[in-house]
Amino acid sequence: MKMLITLVVTLATAAGLAACSQNAQDQTAQAGNAVAADMSATASNAGDRIDASTDHAADRAGDHLSNAGDSVEATADQAGSAITNGADKAGNTIGNGADKAAEATGTLLEKAGKKLKD
Repeated sequence: MKMLITLVVTLATAAGLAACSQNAQDQTAQAGNAVAADMSATASNAGDRIDASTDHAADRAGDHLSNAGDSVEATADQAGSAITNGADKAGNTIGNGADKAAEATGTLLEKAGKKLKD
């Protein structure tokens, strides 16, 4: 905003000095060039700041996505471990049940065989 006001004042001064000497006109032109250079530098700095802010935002978004991926991977690992543990327990239970059934069947067959002998 200051640059715009300075530019307007400089242009008004330039118009007022149009009837003045060549030296005054040269000084006014130099002042106008300085204002234009300042405005160009300000615009360039603003562009650099926007670029830096965009880069920072992109980096932060990348970090968040990476963290989300790590979280999903950890959750999948936990789910896989829980499934494996559940399957192991189920397998053990089935194995124990089969062992008990085999023992009971063997015992019944032995008893039946004794009864047939008697």
